[in-house]
Amino acid sequence: MDENKQWQKLAAEFLGTAFLVFVGVGSVPATFILNGDEPFTMASLGIISFAFGLIVVVTVYVFGYISGNHINPAVTLGLAVSGKFPWREVPGYLVAQLLGAIAGAFAIVGVLGQAAVDAGLGVAAFNPDTIPVGQAFFAEFIGTFILVFTVFGVIHRKAAPGFAGLAIGFVVFAAIIPVGPITGASINPARTTGPMLVQQIMGGQVAWEQLWVYLAAELLAGVLAALAFGFISKTAADNTTLTEALTEEKAK
Repeated sequence: MDENKQWQKLAAEFLGTAFLVFVGVGSVPATFILNGDEPFTMASLGIISFAFGLIVVVTVYVFGYISGNHINPAVTLGLAVSGKFPWREVPGYLVAQLLGAIAGAFAIVGVLGQAAVDAGLGVAAFNPDTIPVGQAFFAEFIGTFILVFTVFGVIHRKAAPGFAGLAIGFVVFAAIIPVGPITGASINPARTTGPMLVQQIMGGQVAWEQLWVYLAAELLAGVLAALAFGFISKTAADNTTLTEALTEEKAK
């Protein structure tokens, strides 16, 4: 009786991802606009990282009890692969997340104007002249792996209750610091794709040839992080819990 309807879950994923992109990704062009001709510094990176981390904390506590607040296809796929999320709901979540990312990117343009597009709209990209594809792939992979691994840790049945939002927000903040200078630290396929589409629509430049690097690294990391966490955390009690869950599912 207290379970949210599917449309409510999808709406939560749409809004959560839109919030993430508007605040997190939006902080990138906002920083460039305010900096003007000033160089991009560690302080600028810290502000952007903080914006991402803070909005993630907020969305976890606002939408977590409705949809789980995945707001990241890598998280959704990892949960499905590990048996913690039904495969039948995966397509809907992925579509809602992508549409939310697109809406969030359009909201950035609506607030900051053409200057946001001229500043790159926060689109994640890497310089192929100085950063090899393999390095970019690994950067996105490791950043996403740490994020998804952390998500699994804080939602585990033995995790300390009430701290999921803070832990996930903190790990996003932390991961962006080393990964950001290499690839922009997308660590989220929806966050990668949505701003790229809007940047293209608004007449900005987009390095579409790099998209596969981000998507492949992020989705692979989500799956492997889920499997790795299950491998090191599983106990006999988990087998019992899984059996009970399957029994309840069959009884429905």
